Amino acid sequence: MRSRYSAFAVADEAYLLRTWHPSKRPSDLDLDPGQRWTGLEILGTSGGGLLQNEGTVEFRAQSTDGVVHEVSRFVRDGGQWVYLEGTHR
Repeated sequence: MRSRYSAFAVADEAYLLRTWHPSKRPSDLDLDPGQRWTGLEILGTSGGGLLQNEGTVEFRAQSTDGVVHEVSRFVRDGGQWVYLEGTHR
């Protein structure tokens, strides 16, 4: 989760797409170059352990455009954690 937040902060589209599950991955992203991410707060996690294949992270990310509050779902794909989907709060 933190690595994806960092990728949003530096507009690393390639990393974001690479860490998105293939079944849900968009063909491209429309990142706003003027948006500045200013903070990430992890509110809770579940699953995601060493022997698990799924996990969730609830977070609040602040930017110059406002706040994103989401519960993100991650799964292992080829041994790597990838973002599957999120529900905004």
